[in-house]
Amino acid sequence: MDVDCEDCAGCCVDWRPVSPAPSDHERRGPRRPLDDVYNLVPLTRDEVVGFVRAGFGDVLVPRMWEVDDADTPSVEVDGVSVAAIAGRPAFFVGLRKPSKPVSPFGVGRTWLDACVFLDPETLQCRIHEDDLYPDECREYPGHNLALGRETECERVESTFGGDRLLDDETPELRGLLLGPHAVGSKVFAYPDREALSGTVERMRRGDLTDADRAAFVGAAAGSRPGSTEVDETRAEAVRETVLDADSWAGEVVGAWTELAGDVGDDAADAPDGRTVEVARGAPETPGWDDLH
Repeated sequence: MDVDCEDCAGCCVDWRPVSPAPSDHERRGPRRPLDDVYNLVPLTRDEVVGFVRAGFGDVLVPRMWEVDDADTPSVEVDGVSVAAIAGRPAFFVGLRKPSKPVSPFGVGRTWLDACVFLDPETLQCRIHEDDLYPDECREYPGHNLALGRETECERVESTFGGDRLLDDETPELRGLLLGPHAVGSKVFAYPDREALSGTVERMRRGDLTDADRAAFVGAAAGSRPGSTEVDETRAEAVRETVLDADSWAGEVVGAWTELAGDVGDDAADAPDGRTVEVARGAPETPGWDDLH
């Protein structure tokens, strides 16, 4: 894909607070995310396991969907109809997005929710060259093009001008999993809906506990591709590993959460990424000068 990402990160940042025309493209149709996280990247089962093994289980977060269509499979959790697979709550796992002082599209430093691995100064991914870099990110916006859906690049172009999507030819893809192929590989089935009591409201508030996140990550890691079954022994082992995780990225989430003003507020006086992230062990990013 040929895209211009410099000073953008539109796919990594929730830029709705600085947009004159906020998008609700993720909240259309019969399944609406319970959370309000923008462009949450779905990880495959193998990617979830990879992050856990690398010690980053503390930056993984689940998503479930509310259903208001009687024809859409669902189950009730806390009195809310949530999307289901074979009678079990459906979910996927993504990366946490704390509020950071970022300046996409030249809007000036603003507190906006951004991927935990995004360098707030260069707007580059700290794991871009790493084996952990998710396929969904690596191939973006290829999946959108393959499905005939508007890309974030095009949304940025229409709102802020400029050219971001420089090539609209669909590349060869390996991470696009749809329908039955996604079950157990990218979309998972939580094995015990009774254990999710209280989770719906916490997910809506963006206030999931460490135990909440660990339970979902364990269920994802214990899933079998093509199946709704979960290996409970594996799930429990992963859950414990996630609860014990103490990565630099997890520390960054906590640090920015304490420092952040309200989303959309001016962040001109906020500390920089080196002070908060690199000081805690985050790898530096190369900048753009040598990439042109």
